[in-house]
Amino acid sequence: MNYLFLPFLMLVSSFSLTGKQYKNGLEVSVKTEIKFNKEIREFNIIENDTLQYTLKLKLDDSGRPQYFFRNIFTPVCYTNECKPVHINFYWDLLGNYIRYDLPEGKVLTKVDHEEFKAEDYEKLQDILAKQNSIFADLKMEDLITKGTDELSDSVDAKTGATLKTIKNEVIDGAVYTCFTLWKIAYGKAVAEMLKITESYKNDEMLHAFLADKNYHYQYWAMENVIQKDGRVLKSFEPDIEKIIAGKNLFTARTALQKTGSDFFSKPLKQNWLWETFQSATYPMQIAILKKLSTIPLNQTLTEKIANGLVVSNDEQRKLKLDLLKKQTKLSDKSRKILAGTIDD
Repeated sequence: MNYLFLPFLMLVSSFSLTGKQYKNGLEVSVKTEIKFNKEIREFNIIENDTLQYTLKLKLDDSGRPQYFFRNIFTPVCYTNECKPVHINFYWDLLGNYIRYDLPEGKVLTKVDHEEFKAEDYEKLQDILAKQNSIFADLKMEDLITKGTDELSDSVDAKTGATLKTIKNEVIDGAVYTCFTLWKIAYGKAVAEMLKITESYKNDEMLHAFLADKNYHYQYWAMENVIQKDGRVLKSFEPDIEKIIAGKNLFTARTALQKTGSDFFSKPLKQNWLWETFQSATYPMQIAILKKLSTIPLNQTLTEKIANGLVVSNDEQRKLKLDLLKKQTKLSDKSRKILAGTIDD
């Protein structure tokens, strides 16, 4: 959805969207009612007859999306009782869990009604922030001994993990709470957030995402501006250059690898890439040398590479020699350096 359309939409109090999802091979109807105010869009998502929730999108003063949140009320049911849990969750625009907080006056308690301590709240944040949790492959009955809130010994057989490892994933006396809240943090709402953000996607958002420190945003935006053949959409070339020259090795290397060799075919871009090489970390230098080996190099760059052979370690030296040998045109100076290096 283009931001330019947002003021028009703000005039609408609400409307509904209906779609289809599939769960365990069965079709599930999902209805989303959208309500507007100046700073928040509300999505009342109905997954089935018994499960619905309001997902909220925070907007800035210009109507640009900032983050998602939910004011969650959920019963956490133990064997003999259910207790209400009030908590607020926050996600980024791609559905990555960020943090939680509690409504004023609300606390979390354990199975014996003991209130969470400060360290319990800190541990809960660590538990919820762990996307690759053991909870992903477990059901509640796998974790709990029937009739208690104690971890079941049978968890060893189901997960191959030690009971000690499982204990590190939960808060003593609050196993149900940890499990229930983690499942909400990484549940079906995430897919809804992705669809909503996709509806907002435009060039302004993509530029912002590529410049953001949130690497999830950068990866998502790169998928949208770098074509499968490696061609970078023209207006986003400066953004990709900034990522390649950036401090995050993983996003820099990904951008470099995704970008097609044609992107660096012109001398100006090749010289820029070599300047980037000079200040890059060692792993990024190796990635750049491998990239250069796929590109016909201009004479100025081949001479710089040849001159740098003497100050290279074994790995760099081998890569530089390999890429120089692949070039069909070398200056006499580069040929002499290369011949001398090989003779040595």
